[in-house]
Amino acid sequence: MLSNTSTDLAFRFLFEEADVRGEAVTLHHSLQDILDAQPYGHTVRQLLSEFAASVVLISNNLKYDGKITLQGRSDGPLSLIVAECSSEGQLRGIARGDLSSSLEGLGDLLPDGILTLTIDPTEGKRYQGIVACQKPSLAEVLSDYFSQSEQLSTQFWLATKQTAASALMLQQLPASKGQALMDDVEFVCDQTQRDDDWETLCTLANTITASELLELDIDQLLRRLFAEWSVSRFEPKPIQFNCSCSRERSLTALTLLPDNEITELFEEQKKVTMNCEMCGQSYVFAQTDLKLEGNHTLH
Repeated sequence: MLSNTSTDLAFRFLFEEADVRGEAVTLHHSLQDILDAQPYGHTVRQLLSEFAASVVLISNNLKYDGKITLQGRSDGPLSLIVAECSSEGQLRGIARGDLSSSLEGLGDLLPDGILTLTIDPTEGKRYQGIVACQKPSLAEVLSDYFSQSEQLSTQFWLATKQTAASALMLQQLPASKGQALMDDVEFVCDQTQRDDDWETLCTLANTITASELLELDIDQLLRRLFAEWSVSRFEPKPIQFNCSCSRERSLTALTLLPDNEITELFEEQKKVTMNCEMCGQSYVFAQTDLKLEGNHTLH
């Protein structure tokens, strides 16, 4: 189901004098819709918020039609935590396990966890990357993953509060492929200068505080961090909560149960309620909505 609240925005920007690009997002309304679907405790809300902001950045940084899913699994307090964002900016997410856990951070909530990034394009092959959660924070795990998998220096910054999550990412452009991607940009050829520029920009970004990342708008953020650099900011992408659940999908899932289980359900209660964990929407079905004759068909 699509949220009726106003959208949040994700931004892309490019440094004109350095081979570096960036992404930034702050989530309010879309995040609140995710968090309101389940009785998440404070620390679980924080980590799910980080996953949501991160997957938006990753999605906004790739040119594709489809969706990207960032998923964490473990045998710890959280068995599953997942956030998904489509190329249209539709966002959803959920966590499962001990939702009231007081443990804090990636390392404690997902001990010895596995992080999976799935790119599911509308056309073409599905791609999946897997990395162990061996760093204490999600920002560090993602920074290492992209630096290794794409062979491009990448850095993430994440910040959350009760009703919002913000994320910032910087990534060094490829030395040889960048020209083909952006013909109107003059790329730096000297590797020493490229490395110096990258180190300088990351050092500047490291000065940002969590409150500044959460409270400053994108133009204030860029001026605060990179006042001496020429930065081009592109048009933002709207981000909105959207759950793909529907009455039809829920009814189809119900009809896939064995006949005897469906019969027992309706013997115990005249109506069966199916709840979507992603958005909290409830769908109520009567037995007349089903036809129990071998393969289930809808009236």
